[in-house]
Amino acid sequence: MTIRTIEVREKVMARNDELAAEVRKRLSAHHVGALNLVSAPGSGKTLLLERTLERLGDELSLAVIAGDVQTQNDADRLARHTDRLVQAVVTHGGCHLDARQVLVALEALDLQATDLVFIENVGNLVCPASWDLGETAKVVVFSVTEGEDKPLKYPKMFQQARYAVLNKIDLLPHVPFDLDLAVHHAHAVNADLRFFLTSALTGEGIEEWCDFVRACARSALPV
Repeated sequence: MTIRTIEVREKVMARNDELAAEVRKRLSAHHVGALNLVSAPGSGKTLLLERTLERLGDELSLAVIAGDVQTQNDADRLARHTDRLVQAVVTHGGCHLDARQVLVALEALDLQATDLVFIENVGNLVCPASWDLGETAKVVVFSVTEGEDKPLKYPKMFQQARYAVLNKIDLLPHVPFDLDLAVHHAHAVNADLRFFLTSALTGEGIEEWCDFVRACARSALPV
């Protein structure tokens, strides 16, 4: 008897990589970069994007693809801060976005008139680490309420990311969080991570983050 084993996951991942390459090709043709924001739920990445749109929406043409498990609440929040289309991708239980979803979303965008694309991934630090969306870079967002060992618990996400935003720093006087230790753990996993320290609530550190976004939009590649 002959048994043939079909590795379904490998086939799905291979197809995703093909579609991610197509996403990258389309973005590159228009000299547009894409930042894939990944985090655990509650890190504040939606508020970070709101502050970004508030400050840069009149200066840059920023497109947003917002992923969520069950609602389009985040997309609705972001849409209040921009005249551009904010696309909601509801995964109906899926723990990550995939390249097909991003490719479909790009079809509704005028990339010729776009400076930068933000992809707000589903709140999860496990699944999104394995899925290439065709982005220029992953940006991992975590907060001072999550513990210094977050990079050690979810090393693949921090290895895959090129940038890290440590958010909610306004709470540092009120929580037992060692900032230096958190950065040390992150660099132990990925020595090349560039950090931004922010409070999306109070605005602390947001201008440095926005300078980075401006540089990404000018070069189409993160700096």
